[in-house]
Amino acid sequence: MPIQQSDVLYTAVATAENGRDGRVATNDGQLDVVVNPPKEMGGSGAGTNPEQLFAAGYSACFQGALGVVARQENADISGSTVTAEVGIGKNDEGFGIIVKISASIPNVDDATAKDLIEKAHQVCPYSKATRGNITVDLAI
Repeated sequence: MPIQQSDVLYTAVATAENGRDGRVATNDGQLDVVVNPPKEMGGSGAGTNPEQLFAAGYSACFQGALGVVARQENADISGSTVTAEVGIGKNDEGFGIIVKISASIPNVDDATAKDLIEKAHQVCPYSKATRGNITVDLAI
């Protein structure tokens, strides 16, 4: 069920200038970056791009969700990492993205790691937001 405005604890605000070939900044000044299309898409690749920013946010959010699940399951995820790979390509409606989430959890066996990331995928806000809209593959 979607949250209501009254449930919001924090709102991030970012403004883009000139789309994929310009600048993106948050209202608090914590993020202020040049964005350029990657070389693979005909750009200069000199700045970051929306896919990198999405990958950074998704991996951090997913790692947080993994922590929540690990505490519930009494699992040791110290030293774990989460990597998000965000691909962009053409589809029938213009462009679309695809995501691969890979987790390395050194202190648990593979079956436990797989269970933890599947449960994290159910509670991660980014996963919830994209569910049914894009392909998200999970890997250990």
